[in-house]
Amino acid sequence: MLDSVFAAVVVFVAGHFLLSSQGVRDPLVRWLGTQRFTSLYSLAAAVALGWLAYAYSRAPFVPVWTPPAGMAWLTILVNVLACLLVAIGATTPGPTSVGSERRALSPEDPAPGIYRVTRHPVMWGVALWALAHLLVNGDGASMMLFGGLIVLALGGMAHIDQKRARLLGAAWGPVQLTTSAIPFRALLSGRTRMDWAGIGIWRPLGGVALFLALTAAHPWLAGVTALPQ
Repeated sequence: MLDSVFAAVVVFVAGHFLLSSQGVRDPLVRWLGTQRFTSLYSLAAAVALGWLAYAYSRAPFVPVWTPPAGMAWLTILVNVLACLLVAIGATTPGPTSVGSERRALSPEDPAPGIYRVTRHPVMWGVALWALAHLLVNGDGASMMLFGGLIVLALGGMAHIDQKRARLLGAAWGPVQLTTSAIPFRALLSGRTRMDWAGIGIWRPLGGVALFLALTAAHPWLAGVTALPQ
């Protein structure tokens, strides 16, 4: 039922924000330790994601709007861009990537490659991937699922920036000034220059490979082909 999808989306999205908020995370880390908290966080996220996937797979088709003809091609283009951002961002250590939080304190370039475009490449990839699916899915369950992922990705950017500012203090200032959350904003304003060498060749190829793999697996994962008919 749609109620189950809505509840699962709320738990999945709100759970991420709640467990990573300072007021909840810090006491739990002191009580459990960093490693146990990370394991608990990962387990909770996995359970919520499993519930969300199950609820979505069982949800009835309730049409809300009819996607225009030809939208599937735009979806493919947006999905390619999303996969590029995810693959390049996930393989480039940067100031907002997991495990590289203190890069701004080192003599290394704190924002190389794709981080010159946006300091949240993976989050933008998730948001665009969800948006691409909204373009071709006009039913209620899809709007809840992919709309929730967009909220998580966009809200997560602001949340990560707040956490980095608290963790890094004054060291976060130069990163924030020379990068931008909005793609290309720092480049267009002249606050940074494009770093093509930091992106390289193999990372974009990995993004294309990710897109091809997801497209090939789509009939098995979603029961329908991702290619226009």
